[in-house]
Amino acid sequence: MIRISGLKGATVPSALLNKEPLRLSSCGGGCYVAIAAVDLNSRLCAPRITLRAGKQKKVLRVRVLKGSFQTIHLTLPKEKVSPGAEDLERIEREADLLQAIWQVDSERLWEGDFVLPLENSLSTPFGTKRIINNEINSIHRGLDIRGTEGEEIHASNRGRVVLAEELFFGGNTVVVDHGQGIFTVYMHLSDFNISPGDVLEKNAVIGYVGSTGRSSGPHLHFGVKVAGINANPVSLTRLKL
Repeated sequence: MIRISGLKGATVPSALLNKEPLRLSSCGGGCYVAIAAVDLNSRLCAPRITLRAGKQKKVLRVRVLKGSFQTIHLTLPKEKVSPGAEDLERIEREADLLQAIWQVDSERLWEGDFVLPLENSLSTPFGTKRIINNEINSIHRGLDIRGTEGEEIHASNRGRVVLAEELFFGGNTVVVDHGQGIFTVYMHLSDFNISPGDVLEKNAVIGYVGSTGRSSGPHLHFGVKVAGINANPVSLTRLKL
């Protein structure tokens, strides 16, 4: 999180992460805030943040540290791991749909801190390397939160529903746009009770825990996108906004 304060008059600041603009929004008189992320695959580095406000300029460096992630082994039915030709076409269509969503840059809707949608323990943390059926590797780019079938799932923050449908991998999936390029993703739901276009308040019920899509049991996969980057949801919820 970047917070700029103490600005006077009508001065509107700008911010760049390396060469990419950051989405700033007001946090009160003379105050602006932005949320940014570094991709899990990024090399260890010190990204440059350049701030400008009127004639003032400030350059900051953020140190990126190496993460420590666990490895787990999963066994799933063959049809959920090795899709056929028809399923592959569907997977590609759904990937294009989601990619188009991540490009949307809407005005800020989120208010205050983000919260976890389900207050249960984690079964698979962010960044976990998964060995599926002893041969296929994948990196977990969200959180798997334990839950019982039908348990309520709540919106992490205020936002607009931009997707609510059944996907091949995610099963019943909901995506909420919080503005400033921030999205939260809720997967494997047994059912949902919202529709695209609905504006949800923080903690509103989105749907219910299930095991739809590529899943080995009831749980919630909770993901976060920040400017197209998969971010650790726990890190987002720890920001004091």
